[in-house]
Amino acid sequence: MIIGIPKEIMQGEARVSATPETVKKFVTDGATVLVEKGAGVGSYYLDKDYIAAGAQIIDSAKEVYEKSELILKVKEPLFNNEYDKHEVELMHKGQYLITFIHPASPVNHKMVELLAEKGIISLTLDGVPRISRAQNMDALTSMSTCAGYKGILLAANAMPKFIPSMFTAVGSIPPAKVLIIGVGVGGLQALATAKRLGATTYAADIRPAAAEQAMSLGAKIVDLGVPADLAIAEGGYAKNLPEEWIIKEREKLRPILKEVDVVFCSALVPGKIAPILLTEDMVKEMPHGSVVVDISIDQGGNCEITPPGKTEVKHGVTLIGIKNIPGMLPTSSTWMFSHNIYNLAKYLIKDGKIELDRTDEIVKSILVTIDGQIVHTGTLEAMKK
Repeated sequence: MIIGIPKEIMQGEARVSATPETVKKFVTDGATVLVEKGAGVGSYYLDKDYIAAGAQIIDSAKEVYEKSELILKVKEPLFNNEYDKHEVELMHKGQYLITFIHPASPVNHKMVELLAEKGIISLTLDGVPRISRAQNMDALTSMSTCAGYKGILLAANAMPKFIPSMFTAVGSIPPAKVLIIGVGVGGLQALATAKRLGATTYAADIRPAAAEQAMSLGAKIVDLGVPADLAIAEGGYAKNLPEEWIIKEREKLRPILKEVDVVFCSALVPGKIAPILLTEDMVKEMPHGSVVVDISIDQGGNCEITPPGKTEVKHGVTLIGIKNIPGMLPTSSTWMFSHNIYNLAKYLIKDGKIELDRTDEIVKSILVTIDGQIVHTGTLEAMKK
C-alpha cells in the first residue's frame, strides 16, 4: 500500500494528516509513505523527522497524488492555485481518499460530484459512528475537543468586555454570559473553558443526558421543549427534527439571546446539514458587541448568516465562521488527528489492500463515493433538498 500525505492548501490550515510517529507505524505495517515536502512544518513536524520514521519526502503534491493508492488529508479537497486545478483533478480513478469531506454540506456538493465522476473511493471522517469499537478512529470528537477550547478563546479575543467579573476601584463589572448551543464534545469543552475563564454559563441541547452533563459543569439549562423520543437518535446523537420543532427551538432561544455576550454553536446531526437555530432576525436582537462562534459551519452552520471560513461583523454582532479552528492548535490537533486516521486506515487495510465491507457499520457510515456513484445517505438527502 502506497500512502500519500499531501500538504494542506486551505488558507491558515497548519495541520497535517500524519506525524513521524504514525508514519513509523504505517511503515512497520508494511506501507510505503510519501510525504510532500514541508507538509508538517505548520504543526512543527519536520521533514527530517519524517525521513527518520521511514517516509519518502516528495517535492510536489502532483507527484504524491500520482503515485499514491491512498491519500490521507485533513480537509476536503479544494482548488489548488499552484496547479490551477482542483485537488480532485490531481487524483486518479480507483484511488482512495480519507479526510473530512462534510459531504452533506451544500458548499461541498460539486466537489463530491467530481469525486464520483473521477472514480475516487472517498471516505469521510465526519461519518465515523460513535460506537465503542470506533472510538480511537473518531477524529470528529478529537477535533471538536480542540474547537471547543479554542473557539471560546476566539470569542474572548473578539469581545469588547472582560469575561470574568472584575472588582475595580471605580466599581465592579459583572461576568460575561456565555450560551452553548449543542452540548456534545465540542460544546462541553467550550462550556468548561468558558467556566474556567469566569463566565456565567448557559447551555441548550435537545438531549436530556447532554443537558444533565452541562448542568454538572455549572451551566444554567435553557429548556428547548423537545420531547426525548423526538430528540434522540440511535447511539445517543441528536435527531434531525421537523421544521416545526426547529421553529419552536428558536422561540425558546430568542429571549436568552437578547442577554448573552457569547453564543457558541455546535449543534450537529451526524451526516446531515446542521440545523439553523439562529436566524438573521434573532441575531439582530442580540446586544451590540456580542459574539457568535459557529463551529458547525462545516455542515452549513447553526446561524443563518455565519460567513463560511471568515469572521465578519453583522448587525453589531461578530460572527466567527472559521472553518479550521482545530488548525489553530496545530501541534495538539495534528497529534490527535493523525492517530485517529491511522487507526481507521489500519482497520480498513487487510494484507496491504483496502477492503470495504459495506455491511460494516463503520464503512457504511463513512463511505461517500464508490464505483462512480454517490452513496452517502445524508448527502443524497441534502442534494434532493
